[in-house]
Amino acid sequence: MSDLKTLSKNAIPGALEKAERYRLLNEPGEAESICLDILAADPENQQALITLLLAITDRFSKSYGVSDTQAKQLLTRIRGEYEHAYYRGILAERLAKAQLARGAPGCAHEAYEGFREAMHWFEKAEAVRPAGNDDALLRWNTCARMIDKNHLTAREDERIELPLE
Repeated sequence: MSDLKTLSKNAIPGALEKAERYRLLNEPGEAESICLDILAADPENQQALITLLLAITDRFSKSYGVSDTQAKQLLTRIRGEYEHAYYRGILAERLAKAQLARGAPGCAHEAYEGFREAMHWFEKAEAVRPAGNDDALLRWNTCARMIDKNHLTAREDERIELPLE
C-alpha cells in the first residue's frame, strides 16, 4: 500500500462533517476512509469511531458481504455506558435488517433473534440515557414494528421423537 498522508488535528472537525455527509449520501466507503484518516491522527476520537461503526453497518444490507467483525472491534473502543449499549443495539438491528433482506431460508427467524437482541441493548441504553434523549426508545419501537410488520417469530424448538421400542 502507498504511504498515506496524515490528517492534521485541526482538520478533524471538517473531516468529521465530510464523513457524515458521505454517509448521508449513501457512500459509506468514503465515510469509512475519512474516519480511518481521523483515527490515524486521533485514535480515540469517539465521533470518528461512531461514524466509522455506522458507515460499516450501512454496508450490511448492500449486495456485497461485509463482516461484522470490524464493527464489533470498534464497539470495544466506544466509551460511555449509554453509547456502548446504544451502538451495540444499532449493530444488532442492522444485522437483523440485513438478514431479513437476504430472504434466505431461516432468515426470518435469525432476523427475529437479531431484533430481540437489539431491543435488549436499547433497553440497557434506555436505563442509563441522558435526560431528554429518547433515541433508544425510538430504536426499540422500530425493532418492535419490524417484527410485527414482517410477522417474525422465534425459531421453534426442534423436537426429535425417539422411536418406541
